[in-house]
Order: sequence, then structure tokens, then C-alpha cells
Amino acid sequence: MNARRLRTSLRGWGGVGAMAVVCALAAVFALLLPVSQSREDGGTGADGQGVAQGSQAKAEDCVNPEDQSLAPDSGPQDGATIQKIKEKGSLTVGVDQNSYRFGYRDPNSEAKKAELEGFDIDLVHAIAQDILGDPDKVVFRAIPTIERIPAIQRGDVDMVVRTMTINCERLGLVAFSSPYFKTGQQVLAPKKSDIKGYDDTLAGKRICSASGSIALEKLQDDLGKVIPKSADISTVVPNQLDCLVRLQLGEVDAVVTDGALAASQAAQDPTVQLKGEPFTDEYYGVAMKKDATDLIRRVNQILVDYRKADWQKSYDTWLAGTLGESDGPPPVQYK
Repeated sequence: MNARRLRTSLRGWGGVGAMAVVCALAAVFALLLPVSQSREDGGTGADGQGVAQGSQAKAEDCVNPEDQSLAPDSGPQDGATIQKIKEKGSLTVGVDQNSYRFGYRDPNSEAKKAELEGFDIDLVHAIAQDILGDPDKVVFRAIPTIERIPAIQRGDVDMVVRTMTINCERLGLVAFSSPYFKTGQQVLAPKKSDIKGYDDTLAGKRICSASGSIALEKLQDDLGKVIPKSADISTVVPNQLDCLVRLQLGEVDAVVTDGALAASQAAQDPTVQLKGEPFTDEYYGVAMKKDATDLIRRVNQILVDYRKADWQKSYDTWLAGTLGESDGPPPVQYK
């Protein structure tokens, strides 16, 4: 997906002021209300203080983390984890409700109450259909970026489908499916800004990122090396969309996040744009408990079938307007 193909035709969300209000309200609702769609379940089981347990340094021998998932045919796909999900009668999934076109609520929806929709949400429904025979047997739980891994480890959710990048450090804490989307980190800034990308033009600039994100980790690693030491990376927020609000309010000069999310945010607010090219290669995966091997294999089998047609259909519905034509789902290898 080439972010230079960004289209700014999706402007139905209004200007900067209106978008700031929408984003602020969305953030408030994310804190106060349970995510409800097929079924309702209050809260995340998280108090904002969650820290991933068992954190470890990056494994030096980890190469191509996106290729480390279990093959669908490497063992059972209907073991204890799947049986537990069937017994409770629903799939509990950690998602975002503020990522435009990935997992969000459309205030202009014709439904009586705006339901969750987007690229990630389509995949969740496909998983529920396969495991439970009903795409709507899902309990969605809105979780902030930093709570994704703790929510899985505590058992608050069966999985997280939330634009979550597969990397070596996370593989020490949770398991991932094979990749279902490819993106890369990128800079988002006002069109009038003199920022040109992830480079020296960030000198003295205030940069926002989300807590627990690859963007924050990259900024911390690169400060004084790839980007100038004078760059201020101290603005860290619970959810990535909060960075767009900070940018709109003039509290920061730039945002660093996944290029796919940045493109969607530029579609929401035509006064901002992507600056420069993606400077990483990253892959989204479905995150699950490390010992849920039957669920991991089952999800990977679902993805085999999903990639044949439904992936492209979902991409065309949600992402083609901001990212342009796709190259199709990323290639898959298993460990």
C-alpha cells in the first residue's frame, strides 16, 4: 500500500474544529461506555494501570517476526480454548472504536446507534462466523493501546484485533496469527508545516505518539540518532487518535503512527497530511494467549480462506478511499 496514493475526498467529518469535538467525544465515550454491538459487555477489566507481565528484552535471534505463527495444519484447531469459547457462546475481542476505517463508530450511520465497523471489525465477524456459526456472537471491548497485551494475559479477551503490529518483543508476551495487513510508521503533520518526514526537519518539534505503540518505541530508540535530539517526544497519549486531537489543538507539531492509520486521519481532516515515506515495514496480526495453540491455528485457517476474497472486499469497502488500490494481503510463511 503506497501512502502517496492518499485521497482526500473523504471529508464528511468536517473541519478541524468539528473533528476535534468528534474526537474528544469519542475519547470520553471510550472511557465511560462499554462497546456494544452484537452483545454488550461493560468495561475492559483494565484500570489504565495495566502493565504487561513477563516483559522481556527483544530476542536477538528473532528474525521476521511476522513469519513465526503456527501453521494451521500443525496440530488441533478445536482444543480446550475453542471449546471454552463455544461454551460461553461468544467471542470476546479487544478492539479500537476510534480508528477511522479500521475500528470506529460512524456518527452518520443510519443505524439507531452507531455500530462498530471497519477493516478490523470485518475480520472479527469472520472469525466469529467460523468458530460459533454466527458473525454477531461477539462481545467487543474497547481497550487503549497500552492495554492490548495485559488484556490478553489477564484473560479479559480471547484475542485482540486492533491494528496491532507483530514484533519480536511482543512475541515474548503473546502469540500472533499470520499477518493480515502490511503498513509502516509515518509522520503526520499540518499541510503548512515545514516538516518533510522522519528526518532533521523534526528538530525542535513536539511529536505525539501512543503509549505502548511501536511509534513510541521507535522515537525513543532514534532520538539523537535518526531524528534530532532537540525533538520533543514527551507527549504520549493512551489512544493514537488522541494525537490527532493534540495536533488539531496546536499542542503538538507532528504525529508518528502507522501509515495506514495516519492516512485515515488525513482523510478525516484535510488540513493534515502524510510527510515523507514510511520508514519501517510492519505487519498487523491477531494477538492471542501464547498457550492458546488451537485458537492460533484456527484463526490462521480462517485467514487462509479470508484472504481469497473477503480480504479484498473489506479493503475496497473501508481502505481503498484513503490508501488507493491494494497489492493484496501480505504473503504468509509459518514457523
